[in-house]
Amino acid sequence: MFSVITSAMVATTASVTGAYVGTSGFSYPSWRGGFYPANADPKTFLSFYAERFDTVELNTTGYRLPAEEQFARWASQTPDGFRFAVKMPLGRLDRVGTFVERVGLLGDRLGPLRVVVQSKRDDGLLMFLQGSLPPGLEVAYDFRHESWAGADVRVHVNSLDGEAPFRYLRLRDPPYHDDALEALADRIRPLLAEGIRVYAYFKHEDEPSAPQYAQQLLELLR
Repeated sequence: MFSVITSAMVATTASVTGAYVGTSGFSYPSWRGGFYPANADPKTFLSFYAERFDTVELNTTGYRLPAEEQFARWASQTPDGFRFAVKMPLGRLDRVGTFVERVGLLGDRLGPLRVVVQSKRDDGLLMFLQGSLPPGLEVAYDFRHESWAGADVRVHVNSLDGEAPFRYLRLRDPPYHDDALEALADRIRPLLAEGIRVYAYFKHEDEPSAPQYAQQLLELLR
């Protein structure tokens, strides 16, 4: 059982320079009473979450592209410095421009774009995509087919190697015990010391374990 942790988590939890640690998604009614207040209205989930963490991974964009009003609403419910990591499925290339324009409505709340590639390796497709994305956009590639191993991109999801100014981690294998989180913190600290931003997101589960892990990792990174 998870104890109620809302009273222990305060707005300063996320204040670790360069470390953007949070969860994959935030709109989970099952987190009421363990992370959100027991009687919390789902409309207040994001603002409550954003008082405790400074980033969240949006997966809903991988299934359908929300309306313009939704992106504006998300941005308005978060403070300065908050970052949304947005999932972009690589399907029809003619929709890339529309996708980027729509998520751009997040303004300065837009963090990295996670491009999910399910298909086999196609370097021509990759060149087209890289030429279509705005140069200032942070992009992490989430290749799902083994043929993409060694692809020439600056940031691979779940790789801490490279020369890009940021890294992107998806932590999908809970439970995370103390020693595992301490080992992860040991790997992240040298990157932060070099001025490299690290985005890290814990997998959603029915119980609010993900925010608990995120809080613990941030404490270890202090």
